[in-house]
Amino acid sequence: MWLCGLALLLGLSVEWGVEASWGKRSGTYWLDDAAGPTREFDGVGAVSGGGATSRLLVNYPEPYRSQILDYLFKPNFGAALQILKVEIGGDAQSTDGTEPSHMHYENDENYFRGYEWWLMKEAKKRNPDIKLIGLPWAFPGWIGKGENWPYKYPDVTAYYIVSWIAGAKKFHSLDIDYVGVLRDTMDRMGIKNVGIIAADGEWEIANAMLVNPYLNDAVEIVGAHYPGTTTVLTALQTHKKLWSSEDYSTFNNELGAGCWARILNQNFVNGNMTATIAWNLVASYYEELPFGRSGLMTAQEPWSGHYTVSPPIWITAHTTQFTLPGWQYLQVDGHLEGGGSFVALTDGQGNLTIIIETLTHGHSKCIRPPLFPFIVTPQKATFHLKGSFSKLQALQMWYSKMEFSSSNSTLFQSLGPIKVCEGVLTLSLGLDEIYTLTTLTTGHKGSFEDPPPSQPFPSKYQDDFNIRNPPFSEAPNFADQTGVFEYFVNTSDPGEHTYTLRQVVTQRPVTWVADAENTISVLGNYKWVNLTITSDIYIESEKGGAFIAGRVDKAGIYIGGAKGVFFWVLPDGTYRVTDDLNGNNILMKGLSGVRAKAWHTLTLILTGSNASGMLNGYPLWENVTVNSPENGWAAIGTRSFEFTQFDNFQVKAS
Repeated sequence: MWLCGLALLLGLSVEWGVEASWGKRSGTYWLDDAAGPTREFDGVGAVSGGGATSRLLVNYPEPYRSQILDYLFKPNFGAALQILKVEIGGDAQSTDGTEPSHMHYENDENYFRGYEWWLMKEAKKRNPDIKLIGLPWAFPGWIGKGENWPYKYPDVTAYYIVSWIAGAKKFHSLDIDYVGVLRDTMDRMGIKNVGIIAADGEWEIANAMLVNPYLNDAVEIVGAHYPGTTTVLTALQTHKKLWSSEDYSTFNNELGAGCWARILNQNFVNGNMTATIAWNLVASYYEELPFGRSGLMTAQEPWSGHYTVSPPIWITAHTTQFTLPGWQYLQVDGHLEGGGSFVALTDGQGNLTIIIETLTHGHSKCIRPPLFPFIVTPQKATFHLKGSFSKLQALQMWYSKMEFSSSNSTLFQSLGPIKVCEGVLTLSLGLDEIYTLTTLTTGHKGSFEDPPPSQPFPSKYQDDFNIRNPPFSEAPNFADQTGVFEYFVNTSDPGEHTYTLRQVVTQRPVTWVADAENTISVLGNYKWVNLTITSDIYIESEKGGAFIAGRVDKAGIYIGGAKGVFFWVLPDGTYRVTDDLNGNNILMKGLSGVRAKAWHTLTLILTGSNASGMLNGYPLWENVTVNSPENGWAAIGTRSFEFTQFDNFQVKAS
């Protein structure tokens, strides 16, 4: 402490920072727990779903799948997430694909579909204290009873969601902590310990809560999406917890990390929000889908095992590795004099964590909402530690520096302990930096050996779907975009088609985005140009039809406008070739002899601008000229929402 004493005697401050510099703008900040805390910290989390954002993760081989999960959920290793929010699958397109419902039909219940159950269990395995949230983005068609609105029959909708909660407990021993559903329905079913987040959209529900005591009592958390770090007066007047229940949605490079660092602090500093949840957890979907690589990390190549621990993982760690839900924010303004922000939290037992960010405007823009101009300058920040913190002699320092002109960013680097001089600590803060100062010594930047190098999707791929007890309901690498394609045991066929892939949605779902008119699942390398696609098909209904396709150029929320080369067969004995998923622009048509309830083999051959098709191994049509799209995915699908089976799928690309 002799250095501290000498400095104080001379009237100087001891300045700590990566780049010490004098003559900067200065600010003084007082941290004192004697004044009492403000709000309780509820955590940092991420969304799996909304939709199908973790689709490819389940296909990863070990040990890489477990490594990815460790980076996301393992405490004191990577992001150490404290909240996991998952989509309650609704059989409908909800951004990057469809997720299967636990109730495709009114008399149907199956709590093993999809992968969100698995993901929640993996998260709990690593962090038993992680909070779980369920939210439906869409609903099976039977919920709306013919209308594209899920709340006309609220008891039906509430029962559907509550059944999901009960199924999570009964079949997976998972306790869901929060959901959006009517309180009285949960009470009638004996579910007492699940909180309600509302409205998981805008702040307007606060207006209704202020005049409706029943609603106000039922809602535990007022949650907003993409609030831009601000709240509204009516939300504050509810005296409820305020959350940013969906945020971020930004490409996960340094700019995305800057966005994430800024809002993690400023959602509280500007908006009193005590939890921030990123969309999305991990970019585990084909990159050319909407919002490619908008996860906290990227894992989109299960065929190679390659993944990327992206910068937002380490930005998250600045908060999550040094706080826990239940800690309290200290009463501070939180705005730095030279721009940027800080928050200070305590566990009430003498531990202190301070998180500082100096992200500049141009380096912290999120995809939404628009960011109003502001200025950040290099500065000195002097913190006076009072109350129970006044005797602290050192704090651990963790540091990140975003570099935008090179790839040399510093991410979550331990700078060791720094001394606190008689309760005073001065830092020299540069631009685009993140600091964590903490009494905790448990921080750790986890790592594994590098994963395998990146590889494109295999140019030769096949799947016969012959799996007796599949670990998941969906076949690897198929990304459903409208409808749901599931493994199926065809007990009526004891031959080679006993195990198939079946499209199972028979009614248009209730959606917030537009599904296509026809069901479709895409697969492969978006850059594919020349390819041969083969699949056996079995049309189960006289109203149905099936197709295989190549060079499919759109998916996700844009699936309705998808172009490509589509080879259709219909149960009336006709075929057609179109360049659109809607089937409107016909390039060729004729007779095929295809009938329902019989297996047929379709082959589509695309070479340059020439397309041809085969049926059951014999040429059916040829020399169709296709000039666009120039490239895209392979796909299978059906006409409308009808049961249809697929088997022995193959694709060869060159």
